[in-house]
Amino acid sequence: MIITVTLNTALDVTYRVASLRPHTTHRVLDTAERPGGKGVNVARVLSALGHRTVVTGFAGGPTGDEVRRLLAAASPGGLLTDALVPTAGTTRRTVGVVDTGTGDTTMFNEPGPTVGPAEWDAFLGVYRALLAAPDAAAVALCGSLPPGLPVGTYAELVREARAAGVFVLLDTSGEPLRRGVAARPDLIKPNADELAGLTGFAEPARAARDARRRGARAVAASLGPEGMLAVTPDGTWQARPPAALTGNPAGAGDSAVAGLLSALTEGLPWPHALTRAVALSAATILAPTAGEFDPTTYAKLLPTLHATPLPP
Repeated sequence: MIITVTLNTALDVTYRVASLRPHTTHRVLDTAERPGGKGVNVARVLSALGHRTVVTGFAGGPTGDEVRRLLAAASPGGLLTDALVPTAGTTRRTVGVVDTGTGDTTMFNEPGPTVGPAEWDAFLGVYRALLAAPDAAAVALCGSLPPGLPVGTYAELVREARAAGVFVLLDTSGEPLRRGVAARPDLIKPNADELAGLTGFAEPARAARDARRRGARAVAASLGPEGMLAVTPDGTWQARPPAALTGNPAGAGDSAVAGLLSALTEGLPWPHALTRAVALSAATILAPTAGEFDPTTYAKLLPTLHATPLPP
């Protein structure tokens, strides 16, 4: 079982327009709604890959009810379990506007509801019970923090997972990432900008090595068209997609997290985990919404990708 934590869940709304232009009225070509938030996207990809996954975090109000309804509908073969904790506030929405002419996506992210002390205590009870399950193999802590939670929240959750002996991946940014790294997660998955913000180094390999010195056991950094870099205790590798793909990049990093976790919990070595993550990330760009990937693209890409070893 893989646990994904999304403290700031969302209802993802995607609009597709012929051309996005400021100061004008747009006719929407089509609309899609999906359960969202980074950890929810990770869980949906994991379940599509055949992994039993539990989603926890917070959901509240009519928007939260819709997230839970869509989450139940998106569970293939009952592999995805809803363990979200109710909140008094209403779950946020994220709106993505896709310009079909250029392929660019413009995002609008609401802040999310304030989480109170009683709600946090209820979540901790659920989280600890999930970590204590005999089949708990890994936990992914993903996304932004909602109002009401301190910047050290992820550090606390990393320590809980380590105490339970459960592999923990952290995918966030800014000060929550800085505090979380100090708690020594097994793996962090920043993009190049987040990694540079954490370490002060623009060169990804140097920044990843510095992140390991700060506490992360391993670093898998998303590098956009350059693929992904992994700096681990077992070695350093980079995997690149064969060509740049045009589409909706929303959720590509979340699919990469799912690829890494699925491969590592299956006992595959780092080069295999890296190529799976890059293939899933690329296949997500061609999917209509986050939390999904194009299976045909994934199946075609995976055998063509190779992780190149780099000097330590």
